[in-house]
Amino acid sequence: MLKKHQYYGFILPAVAFIIGIIIIPFISGIIDSFTNSNGISRQFIGLKNYQLLFQDYNFLQSFWLTFKFSVVSVVLINLVGLVFALIVTHKDNWFNNTLKTIFFIPNLVGGVLLGFIWQFIFTNAFKALSVNLGQNWLNGWLSDETTGFWGLVILFTWQMSGYIMLVYISFLNAIPKNSLEASLLDGASELQTFFNVKLPQLAPAFTISLFLTLANSFKLYEQNLALTSGGPYRSTEMISMYIYNTAFVNFQQGYAQAAGIVLFVVVAVASFIQLYFSRKGERS
Repeated sequence: MLKKHQYYGFILPAVAFIIGIIIIPFISGIIDSFTNSNGISRQFIGLKNYQLLFQDYNFLQSFWLTFKFSVVSVVLINLVGLVFALIVTHKDNWFNNTLKTIFFIPNLVGGVLLGFIWQFIFTNAFKALSVNLGQNWLNGWLSDETTGFWGLVILFTWQMSGYIMLVYISFLNAIPKNSLEASLLDGASELQTFFNVKLPQLAPAFTISLFLTLANSFKLYEQNLALTSGGPYRSTEMISMYIYNTAFVNFQQGYAQAAGIVLFVVVAVASFIQLYFSRKGERS
């Protein structure tokens, strides 16, 4: 049997990793947000970075774009993920595992590669369809502000839906079979069974899935870089890309850290609010 001090030896590497990779950089970032750091030199300037942020049109635009993207993506990803889960758990068919694999594969593709795949689809495949079908609205998706935004939504929904599907599958499979059978024996339709039996027991799944999609949508970067690079004219530049460009292209690292702290606070508050109301709904 292991002694008490030996248990500490197992957790020490994990604790050291968390302190060195997460806690120390986070504290350093907070300190830098009060300076005019450019990566080489720094000078304390107080709250000036935070004051300038809320007067910065590019920051406000990227933040508003990220907020809209997050709201739309959270709804679509959870809707599509739930539909996928219902499809593969509807009946015990031999092809259900094949469907699960097909739905989940996009989540295994790296963000940059995924962005280039959809860039090819939007610029080449859609252009060919536009010419052959005479549908001009299919042409120039990534060169327009509105369709560029929806291109990002389509890409992210396609990537994340299979992952969220697994969350819903686990909770759907945990629903007692006798509850479903009793509902059907009482004459309820499958739609009534879903709303009256399945949906109430999926409340914890909604809490988990909403948190996962919200967090991932706010920190989207690789897909944004590969698909649109923030264009045209920064109209599809998400907040993570704005922070990266500010820090490593414009070398305003103190200013970028301030933007990152604002993003962290907003996401944390939104997550706690969403978690509070979701848990409150589960208890009621």
